Amino acid sequence: MTIYIGNVSYDVTREDMEQVFTEYGTVKRATLPADCETGRPRGFGFVEMGRDEEENAVVEALDGGEWMGRGFKVGKVNPREKPKSSSSSFGQRRDSSADRSFSQRY
Repeated sequence: MTIYIGNVSYDVTREDMEQVFTEYGTVKRATLPADCETGRPRGFGFVEMGRDEEENAVVEALDGGEWMGRGFKVGKVNPREKPKSSSSSFGQRRDSSADRSFSQRY
């Protein structure tokens, strides 16, 4: 599972995040999304830890804490659900008998 980190200082780097979260276990991945136009960090990030127990420890220890002068939010990200199939016929094949009757008429 992935951990969301909100209200992150714009001065924080990915390496800073890895250093802090390594205290709680193995960091598999740390990302700080950047603004497409400016390249500046957007003020939030994501960290994936090696084990669920490590993620739980991070959330418990750091949520509501302060880092680099800002109180930040730490919480688990819920995986996205796959969209359910729609009941509309958009994009579905038509009945082939309708195709035949059209071609027979023209």
